[in-house]
Amino acid sequence: MTGKIKSALQNNEPKKSDALTKWVTRALVLLTVLATFSWLDTIKDRWYVLDPVHLHELQLSALAASPNDTAGMISHIVANLTATYPSTRLSINPDSSEWVFSNAGGAMGSMYIIHASITEYLIIFGTPLGTEGHSGLHPADDYFHILHGEQWAFQPGALEMERYRPGDVHLMRRGVAKQYKMHEGCWAMEYARGCIPCMMPFGLLDTFTSTLDLPTLYHTVRISAREMGKNLLLGKI
Repeated sequence: MTGKIKSALQNNEPKKSDALTKWVTRALVLLTVLATFSWLDTIKDRWYVLDPVHLHELQLSALAASPNDTAGMISHIVANLTATYPSTRLSINPDSSEWVFSNAGGAMGSMYIIHASITEYLIIFGTPLGTEGHSGLHPADDYFHILHGEQWAFQPGALEMERYRPGDVHLMRRGVAKQYKMHEGCWAMEYARGCIPCMMPFGLLDTFTSTLDLPTLYHTVRISAREMGKNLLLGKI
């Protein structure tokens, strides 16, 4: 009997050793991934091409060129970007007919993807009907350049709302979440810089939990992947 117990204990020792090795390996892999992302975060600025200051100036020039004409503002924005950034440096989507629904955080609108890459996106987002919801908690800075209408927002603890009108820029820093509301006819040029693929689950999960709008999911993924692919071929991360 004693011999059988010793044999059983000896057989269990390799199993314990294997389990410990697996957990140590997993911990090392996790630490490596975290260290890599931490390092990438310190050098992320070198991958940005679009400039928030220039985009604010572009917002103001679009408002001046086409007052109360959202379609004219969009045409002005796309034409300016196409002229400013050579196609060898940045891929811009000039097809303003590529509108898709956006359901995220309880808010619904439509968007036109002007630029999408791994570290940046630029879209036109809004709705003629009005909407409100949760902004999401993102690893990216998000700039809402209001073109038409009003956007309201607030954070927990604030007793007064934030109000943004045409010409204003609503900056939501990464890691910040807000409730926001876009009134009837509110349209904005939205620019985000950071980890764009990390933001995509927020924008897509409503398809599976609520809307079941598979055609919209298909076109959103198709356009985003196409534009990201074009920019990657240019060396734009």
